[in-house]
Amino acid sequence: MIPANTKKGQLILGYFTPIDLIIFGVGLTVTLILVMVLPMQITWVAVLAITPGIVSALLVTPVAYYHNVRQLIIEIYQYFTRRNRFVWRGWCFLDESEHK
Repeated sequence: MIPANTKKGQLILGYFTPIDLIIFGVGLTVTLILVMVLPMQITWVAVLAITPGIVSALLVTPVAYYHNVRQLIIEIYQYFTRRNRFVWRGWCFLDESEHK
């Protein structure tokens, strides 16, 4: 039997993959640059400056049943863009030939 948390041991700090840390690092770096360059006296400019950091933090936030929000978005996108083929494997699967 495999323990439930074996995958967690392969992650950085138990939660992050290298691409997650890259996304978060780029978002924080862009936010720091914008905060240093843009005038923070105007409210909408301040909100615009911190948006990359907030978005990157939300993308790498852990979610139940998925690795993080980014993985959830990828799964939703793949569900709606791929051709789905559902094969019936229900309780009457073997009885199907009798009705034809």
